[in-house]
Amino acid sequence: MRTADRIASLPPYLFAEIDRKAGLKRAQGIDVISLGIGDPDRPTPERIVEAMGRAIHVPRNHQYPSYAGAPSYRKACSEWMQRRFGVDVDPDTETLALIGSKEGIAHLFVAFVDPGDVTLVPGAGYPVYYTGGVMVGGETYWMPMTEENGFLADFESTPADVLGRAKMMFLSYPNNPTSAIANEAYFDRAIAFAREHDLLLVHDNAYSEIGYDGYRPPSLLERPGARDVAIELFSCSKAYNMTGWRVAFACGNAKAIKALSTVKSNIDSGVFTAVQDAAIEAFAGPPSEIDELCAMYQRRRDLVMEALGKIGIQAAMPKATIYIWAKVPEGYTSASFAEKILEEADVIVPAGSAYGPSGEGFIRISLTTPDERLEEAVARIEASL
Repeated sequence: MRTADRIASLPPYLFAEIDRKAGLKRAQGIDVISLGIGDPDRPTPERIVEAMGRAIHVPRNHQYPSYAGAPSYRKACSEWMQRRFGVDVDPDTETLALIGSKEGIAHLFVAFVDPGDVTLVPGAGYPVYYTGGVMVGGETYWMPMTEENGFLADFESTPADVLGRAKMMFLSYPNNPTSAIANEAYFDRAIAFAREHDLLLVHDNAYSEIGYDGYRPPSLLERPGARDVAIELFSCSKAYNMTGWRVAFACGNAKAIKALSTVKSNIDSGVFTAVQDAAIEAFAGPPSEIDELCAMYQRRRDLVMEALGKIGIQAAMPKATIYIWAKVPEGYTSASFAEKILEEADVIVPAGSAYGPSGEGFIRISLTTPDERLEEAVARIEASL
């Protein structure tokens, strides 16, 4: 039996590898604290669960779902964009249901990238920005990101020969894994750059609702001209503690939405309609629910930042996302430090280098763990040092 070459060229998927390492430790009876995966530890709000319970008994929801998403779901997504950002997107031509934003990202490569085409990818970013290209025979150009420039992907330094073969550019602010945020001027430059070089600009806004100290992350589509070149992806996963439900949406440029919809209609069968009904309930929730969630993560952020400071591990104070992007101590690489604290402290954190070349020298700490376990994890790290 011979598998495709593309499978052999894929690195082990980061979060699957984290699960594997944790499983090996736990099989030995070891108490492992995982700060690796951004999977909320709080349950989905009961109102959403109850909406799902009602929807699952509706016979029409037992049939194949609409490939593009139920009209009621796309309308709810459009109305949420208008309430949240003041952005109007047509629910029929500019909005598309996704089986989680990861699926949408991967299928964008099928829609836009031919073998040999280049995708511009943040130097530290969600792994699927890279692996999606590998799956279709595309190439990746890593846009440099540095601490000095606030981890803003430097698309403007892309060589001309690379731009001549580029089809698509990914950005994500608030950024996973660095927690960096971007201002309006940066988004405007990215839009102008995409227009100049005929690129699809994809903004992965999965952390749009998780902000601290009064910061509310914006939408790229708020900026002038964005809809001419860009689409944006939003997810229920982090804002509503719905990671396992696999429901999200893309919106923006109608041509790009149509291309992505064409791929999806030939590959998947859409989001279970009862889950879409539950997501409609999620979007209709009171703002106070999001405020409480952000307050919890802000408390955990402050707890971890204070603890890291006491043991001499440096990290910039994040204003958004559920992550802390911390520097590894001198003398370690990202991988060697992550391995050390796994072996000596039984704490799992991803090496920054697993997110791309600009991640070297850092680890990512997830805040999706109860306060007392976060405190214990940092104490264990301190003991290992």
